[in-house]
Amino acid sequence: MKELSLHILDIVKNSVKAGATLIGIDIIESVQADELTIVISDNGCGMSKDFLARVRDPFTTTRTTRKVGMGIPLYEAAALQCDGRFDITSEVNVGTTVTAVFGLSHIDRAPLGDMAETMTTLVSGSPEIDFCYTHQTDTNRFVFDTREIRKELGEVPLNLPDVILWIDAFIKEGLTTLALSRGETNK
Repeated sequence: MKELSLHILDIVKNSVKAGATLIGIDIIESVQADELTIVISDNGCGMSKDFLARVRDPFTTTRTTRKVGMGIPLYEAAALQCDGRFDITSEVNVGTTVTAVFGLSHIDRAPLGDMAETMTTLVSGSPEIDFCYTHQTDTNRFVFDTREIRKELGEVPLNLPDVILWIDAFIKEGLTTLALSRGETNK
C-alpha cells in the first residue's frame, strides 16, 4: 500500500467486524528514537490463541468471499522492511492490539498519509463506534476522541455532513499545529 493510513483503514475494518465499540489509533513519531509507531487497539471479540498463531499467514482469513487475507501480512512486511517490528496481541472477549514500528527516517517507509481523511472515513462509515486517535511527537500531542464530541453534540449523529466537515477541519488543524511544534513549515 502506498500510505500507512491505508493499512490503518484495513486493520480498523477488522476491528469493526470484530464488534468493537471503541477503537484506539495511536501514532507516535519520535525523531529522537527514529521510530514511527502505530498502535491500533480495540475492545472487539478478540482472537483465539489458535487463530492468533495463524493470523500472519495470508491463507488465514475470516473472509467468506476469498480464502486469502493479505492485510496483516502486508502491514507486517511494510514494518519489517523499514527496520521495524510488528506484534499482535489478542484475548477472546477482551480485544486485539496491533503494533507496527517503522524506522522513521528509513528510505523505504511509506508516508503516513492523510489521517484527517482516514478518520473522517472511519467515523462516517461507522458512526456508532467510538474512535480515539492520538498523534504524538517528541514535544507535543494531538487527541481526537469521538466520546468527547458525543458529549457536546448529544443525540446528533456523527456522520452528518456538517459534523464530518467539522471533524476533518479539527483534525487538520490539530495535525498542522503538531507539525509546526516540531518545526515543520510545509504542512
